[in-house]
Amino acid sequence: MSLPLDHDGFVRRECPHCISQFKWHHGPASEEAEQQPLPTTYYCPLCGQSAGPDSWWTQEQINYARGVIAPAAARLVEEGLKNAFKPTRSKYLRVDVKGSIDTREAPSPLTEPDDMVIVASPCHSYEPVKVTEETSGPYHCLVCGQAFAV
Repeated sequence: MSLPLDHDGFVRRECPHCISQFKWHHGPASEEAEQQPLPTTYYCPLCGQSAGPDSWWTQEQINYARGVIAPAAARLVEEGLKNAFKPTRSKYLRVDVKGSIDTREAPSPLTEPDDMVIVASPCHSYEPVKVTEETSGPYHCLVCGQAFAV
């Protein structure tokens, strides 16, 4: 499953602590970024709290993933059941799988608006983030959590 990016290559994220949304760049934002190891922890640019790389999903992204995965999983289970009982036929025993698993249609694809403004920390400027125009800082570095002002 892929998530939509805005025109600058940023993907929306949500802090698991303060529930604020911001964006980080998808993939290396520069040649300098390509040379850096992937962080094992990221810091919220708004509250400064840390969490692992897989902790930053927005509620919309989670709901979309569930909506995409559930119908596909149900189809796999249904096919697996049908295939598992297909060879079970003899003059003494017959197994039929009737009916089907009721599944919802997959949700409409997510879209990513070109909102928010780019800010870069002085310590790790190769990892810029986008924040709403209404926020005034201080901000925190995505990589190390160091506070900074713009």
